[in-house]
Amino acid sequence: MKIKMNLKLTSIVFLLIFTVFSCKKESHFSDYKYTDKPVAFTCEGINSKLLNEALYSFEDDITKHYKGKSQNYRLDQAYSQIIRNSVFGRLKLEDMVSKHTVSIFEALKNENDLWDANNTKSHLNYNGTAMNCISNGIKDKSLKTTLGALLSTNSMSPKLFGAPLTTKYRYALNDKNLAMYIALDLYYAKMFDVDFSKVNFNKPEQKVDFNKLPPKQMEDPHAGHNH
Repeated sequence: MKIKMNLKLTSIVFLLIFTVFSCKKESHFSDYKYTDKPVAFTCEGINSKLLNEALYSFEDDITKHYKGKSQNYRLDQAYSQIIRNSVFGRLKLEDMVSKHTVSIFEALKNENDLWDANNTKSHLNYNGTAMNCISNGIKDKSLKTTLGALLSTNSMSPKLFGAPLTTKYRYALNDKNLAMYIALDLYYAKMFDVDFSKVNFNKPEQKVDFNKLPPKQMEDPHAGHNH
């Protein structure tokens, strides 16, 4: 009887500790800056609020970094640059990631289903819930087919899927499933290899206008290229 009672008490204590830990883990991140923005990415079984914050912070980072002193720089051009630099190993995260994005990354690391420590091509979990939603929701038929084929044959890698993305970067503006993939695999996943304790975040911030996306200019075939 005493043994049963002790086992019962032990179970209750364990459940209480687990519950408290789970609650703390869930509320780990609270510094949301983009709650006024439209919900861009939704998926059952994931932390949609955190992933939306991650996406907007990513877009903010890349636009600020690549625009320099340009007053007419657009988000589609930033996508062109980030994809090429990430796929071809020219990405310098230390120079572009904001302190806010790093805090989001620290929270994202707690999303176990999002990452795969055994993935030798990327830290992103290609079999996870988020990736499944992304692959099923991509609007462009050819990109969706390519991604599906790469995933089903276990051939997926940032470089292989990044190749067709370099010519279809503008699609990320209107397809936030695609934008979410780019943010996760070509940006956040690479942060596991960076020591942010050595990064200087005391850089002047510029406000990014996400609405500055002229339709006619977006169709310019030379956008995002240096001539």
